[in-house]
Amino acid sequence: MLESCPLVYMMAQTAAAISSDFSLPDAEQDLIRACIDGERRAQKTLYLQYSRAMYTLAYRITGDEDMAHDALQEAFLEIFRDLKTFRASSTLGAWMKTIVVRKSVKKFRFEQQFETIDDNSEEYAIPYQEFASSALEREIQNLPEGCRTVFTLFEIEGYKHKEIAEMLNITPSTSRTQLLHAKKILRKKLSNENQ
Repeated sequence: MLESCPLVYMMAQTAAAISSDFSLPDAEQDLIRACIDGERRAQKTLYLQYSRAMYTLAYRITGDEDMAHDALQEAFLEIFRDLKTFRASSTLGAWMKTIVVRKSVKKFRFEQQFETIDDNSEEYAIPYQEFASSALEREIQNLPEGCRTVFTLFEIEGYKHKEIAEMLNITPSTSRTQLLHAKKILRKKLSNENQ
C-alpha cells in the first residue's frame, strides 16, 4: 500500500535500511547523556533540534494548533523523563516520533468524531506526485477529523489498520473506511484544483 505514495514508500525503505545497520553518532550520544544528566542547555538543544518536525506530526494528527502544542509539550516531558530507557535500536527521532504519535492520538481521542461510512471497497489511488505539496498538505488538513487522522497514520506514518484501530479505539474496518473516505475526498478536491 505504501507504493501508492512514492515519497512515503522511499522513506520507509530508507528507515528499514538504516535500522538494519544502525549506530548513533557520537555527538548525538553525548547530547543524550547530557540530557539524562539534567543539563538544561543540552535539553534545549534537543528540543530545538526536533520540536518543529514533531509539532508538524502532532498537528497532522490532531488538526488543531492548541492540541498539537499540548501533545508536543507532554511528549517532550515524557522524552526527557524516559530518555534513559532509549536503547538506540533506531534513531532518536524515530523513538521520539513514537511518543509524539501516542500523545497526539491521546489528545485527539478526547475530541474525535468518526463518521459512519459505507465501505464499498472501491480503492481510490491518488497520484500524489502530480500535485503541489502545499496543495496536498492543505487538503489533508481540511479533511474531516477522523479521516485526517487515519490518513496521516496510514499513508504518511506507515501504521497498519490494526495498529491504528488500537490507537484510536476503533475497529480496523472503521480505519479502512475512514482512509477510503479520505482518499475519495482528496482525489475529488485535488482533481478540481488541477483543472
